[in-house]
Amino acid sequence: MPDLLLELRSEEIPARMQRKAAGDLRKMLTDGLVEAGLTYEAAREYWTPRRLALDIRGLTARSKDIREEIKGPSTTAPEQAVQGFLRKAGLSSIAEAHVHSDPKKGDFYVAHIAKPGRAAEEIIAELVPGIIKSFPWPKSMRWGPASAKPGSLRWVRPLQSIVCTFGPETEEPVIVDFEIDGIHAGNVTYGHRFHAPGPITVRRFDDYVAKLEAAKVVLDADRRKEIILADARNIAFANGLDLVEDEGLLEEVSGLVEWPVVLMGEFEQDFLTIPGEVIRLTIRANQKCFVTSRPISPSQGEMSAKPIEGTQREAPLSALPGISPSRGEIGQSPLSNRFVLVANIEASDGGKEIAYGNGKVVRARLSDALYFWRTDQGDLPDLDQLNESAAKFDLDLKKPLDQRMARLDHLNVTFHAKLGTQGERVERIKRLAQELASVVGADAALVARASVLAKADLQTEVVGEFPELQGAMGSKYALLQGEHPSVAAAAEEHYKPQGPSDRVPTDPVSVAVALADKLDMLTGFWAIDEKPTGSKDPFALRRAALGVVRILVENRIRLALTSVFAKAFANFKGGADQSSDLLAFFHDRLKVYLRESGARHDLIDAVLSAGSRPISPLVGEMSAQPTEGGAVPPASHSVAPPSALPGISPTRGEMGQSLNDDLLQIVRRVEALGSLLDTEEGKNLLAGTKRAANILAAEEKKKTLIAATVEPALFREEAEKKLFAAVNQAEKEAGQAIQNEDFSAAMLALSVLREPVDSFFERVLVNDEDQAVRANRLALLARIRAATDQVADFSKIVG
Repeated sequence: MPDLLLELRSEEIPARMQRKAAGDLRKMLTDGLVEAGLTYEAAREYWTPRRLALDIRGLTARSKDIREEIKGPSTTAPEQAVQGFLRKAGLSSIAEAHVHSDPKKGDFYVAHIAKPGRAAEEIIAELVPGIIKSFPWPKSMRWGPASAKPGSLRWVRPLQSIVCTFGPETEEPVIVDFEIDGIHAGNVTYGHRFHAPGPITVRRFDDYVAKLEAAKVVLDADRRKEIILADARNIAFANGLDLVEDEGLLEEVSGLVEWPVVLMGEFEQDFLTIPGEVIRLTIRANQKCFVTSRPISPSQGEMSAKPIEGTQREAPLSALPGISPSRGEIGQSPLSNRFVLVANIEASDGGKEIAYGNGKVVRARLSDALYFWRTDQGDLPDLDQLNESAAKFDLDLKKPLDQRMARLDHLNVTFHAKLGTQGERVERIKRLAQELASVVGADAALVARASVLAKADLQTEVVGEFPELQGAMGSKYALLQGEHPSVAAAAEEHYKPQGPSDRVPTDPVSVAVALADKLDMLTGFWAIDEKPTGSKDPFALRRAALGVVRILVENRIRLALTSVFAKAFANFKGGADQSSDLLAFFHDRLKVYLRESGARHDLIDAVLSAGSRPISPLVGEMSAQPTEGGAVPPASHSVAPPSALPGISPTRGEMGQSLNDDLLQIVRRVEALGSLLDTEEGKNLLAGTKRAANILAAEEKKKTLIAATVEPALFREEAEKKLFAAVNQAEKEAGQAIQNEDFSAAMLALSVLREPVDSFFERVLVNDEDQAVRANRLALLARIRAATDQVADFSKIVG
């Protein structure tokens, strides 16, 4: 079958746009071909800085002939209906239509439409110009004399030539003839801009790739990446160094060259006094180069995470450029003064001048970085104006980072127009973090100090130049001025986790500040009604909530969120307390987290539904022990015993709060419920409980009388007595287990209901003719529902 080769060659396409653009070209063309009635076996896109290419294999040479019937109105229909039918069918007169008969509907018109197939070349020639004109570039431009005319062609960079050939392997392919803004499709392309600028005639994809390779163009971007990575590793190894790999930079650099040539440059050793992160970002952002590191021999004990036995060799933390103890990076290799660059030409001097030129630029950029680094460790020129802010936060103006925090407050840097300044936000974070310190087991004084310094590096020169280093630089500057390691770690870790794959902080001080930072932001934006909507989340509030979820769950921290919300909302004057709405938002994020961890969605819903009902401080309702006379109220499906409410402590004055404000407890209940339902007893219990719930729901809908309590004197069957005794025992044991936060034991206690529930439904007719007996049996079913509802709403579980 025929193959299609398409190439759109232009001036250099920005590297960040290439991969998506090639994918868009493949999708737009293949979708168009299929819609036109063609099929294909495979399609793959390619790209270089100067071209987008598409290889479509096994494309049918012609679309199929189409014959269709369009049913029209009755032969007795009014003229207006007939004319509408003619327009729809494309007929000039009703004489061209056929008349069909139906025994029930009578005679009606039918148009027999025959559409002959079209040649693939014709379809391609029609599709490609439209795709080019409507191509979804993020940014595009016009050029040349034609740009003055309305409707002129727009492309990301000036489009220079188009290759479009079509044909089977056994025959000479044809050029698909079309033209767009004076550019005619052909079979001529061009190779490397400097090494092979002349025209190249191509036939089909295989010889197109081979001829481009001979003309110093590697078409496959993934192959260019492999070449760059392998050569970079080799050149680093040859110089006794290790390459510091960077997948994002590798992707970008592969989009900057068509013929990658890897070289090595260098800069002065003095610049290695700058932190490694700053060196790496400077070289990466400005020159698109890779840094290298010096390999470390563990046998020598250099910069080991632990000193070798018998030695005390451990470099001071402030002397380790590029190493962040808060990230567990002690032991990583220090950077070298060599860097790896990727050129697009094979220079006659082996690349010496290219490497030298890059080195000059790198040295200039590192000189700026060194200036920023040293300036941040000196005194500020406006020190005498910062005394008031220093007193407010108990800052020591002899320390550089304290000065930056004082300036952040003094300058009234806005956090958000409706939420005040950064200084005010730091005050809120400090108050909330101190409240959380005892919960997470952190030292309150260290938490207060860490909260005050957490945002100080926003006023440093390095963070001003490289915003992505906020937190990391604060940690380094804190260590340099002798802060406690936990305080320094919190400066960086309070931003974490910044995504689903980022690690969570574990140091108690970092945890307290991280929770306070995120909870302050969430409650603040909720207070001013700036919540995420649909796909829009400009303040990354979903990420902040997921960060809180991960910190609490992965560190196994118990926290009643509603009480924390109340304290946080109190910090915003005039803002409404929207704790319940914010808690629902956290539940949504928890669902996402648990589903990604493999938990079943229905189990999550079941646990959340069971705990969403308010807690009644009344006693005697749904008690774990029978009430006087041996009966337990089946009750309205809305009350639960205080002893059965995980996450709620009556001693903390939390009666009346939602059961589901303790995220860790929700996770534990979901885990225990999943374990129960994996057993045969759990599956059978689920079936029996759902049957009971369904019967109750049907009878409640019909407003059938259900007894307020279960009366043993009305039992007629032995199965009723056994079930009543089993429910009493299971409810008591499950309630006690939940009070002890042993959810596995609670599930085990409920699992014993399986046999008596099965026996009850086999031997007992619930809808007895005697109204009192029926009401009593329905009350017994309500007791089953109430017992299982202590841990989950079984009606939400699928199965």
